[in-house]
Amino acid sequence: MSYTNAEGRTQILDDTAAAITQLGIALAELAEAYEHLDERSADQMEQVLHRPLQSAYGQLKRTNAEFARRFGLVAPNTVDSVQPAPEDPRLALENAADAIQAADDMLAELQDTLLPVEVGDQELRAGLSGVRNAISPLPGACDELISRFGR
Repeated sequence: MSYTNAEGRTQILDDTAAAITQLGIALAELAEAYEHLDERSADQMEQVLHRPLQSAYGQLKRTNAEFARRFGLVAPNTVDSVQPAPEDPRLALENAADAIQAADDMLAELQDTLLPVEVGDQELRAGLSGVRNAISPLPGACDELISRFGR
């Protein structure tokens, strides 16, 4: 399928905005889980999951906005999660893991299209890679925390 540079860049912005939304959902789920955990588990979740996820979320938002600015485009608005989160911390962590995995899959698919190479730039490619490196271990970390809660 043929596309113009402008169409390709718009697709990049849309795809990264969708991944940003998924990471926002994951952050909301982690916040809900935090409220239902004991202090030790909550502190561990904060250290292992929330901080790296928050950092990756900010990096992806910056990458998207800076890419748009470099090419005179407007980055699409992202929607914060307003879904009711479960009170069960295990379920909230499972939902967070699913959202993180969805974001990683979206970014992997975007990279596989080669749009970031064909109509993007080095800063975009570095930002996407950095975010994927940061979030790829997080679904497993969610699973590990869930396993510690017992059944």
